[in-house]
Amino acid sequence: MKKLFIDMDICEKCPKCVVECDYYYHPGNIGIIDLRELISFAIYCRRCKEAPCVNSCPREALAKIEDEMVRRNSYLCIACYTCMAACPFGTIFRETTPYLTSRCDFCIDRSNGKKPVCVETCTYGALDWREGEEEEEKETFQIGERLLVHIKKWKRDI
Repeated sequence: MKKLFIDMDICEKCPKCVVECDYYYHPGNIGIIDLRELISFAIYCRRCKEAPCVNSCPREALAKIEDEMVRRNSYLCIACYTCMAACPFGTIFRETTPYLTSRCDFCIDRSNGKKPVCVETCTYGALDWREGEEEEEKETFQIGERLLVHIKKWKRDI
């Protein structure tokens, strides 16, 4: 099965995200923002036991889910950025915590064998649509069923 591949080494250096999105329910959507937030919580987040980001949110928009990972409920979030200020490691980024909701559905059932629009419009080469599996030695990690990410993963020293 083909998956969306994001090379975060390239993506984080882009001066401005220029990708277009074909999200079915919201044509003005930029789904890559939602994926970058998911990647941030899955890979960068230190998964604090006390979770200052979760405890600081006045709307209870952040919650810990499986494996202590934090997830933001965009319907509750008011974009006050107290979570960003409370994070002692600086792993919550303003540009991936928008007030408006964005989602990625990986263009399932709409691509007709073609690459998703985001892959076609990423002029920096950070996105690809390809077969692949998680390869930790190559710093490629799978998040969910359809997302592969090349990124240097933070590891806790025990």
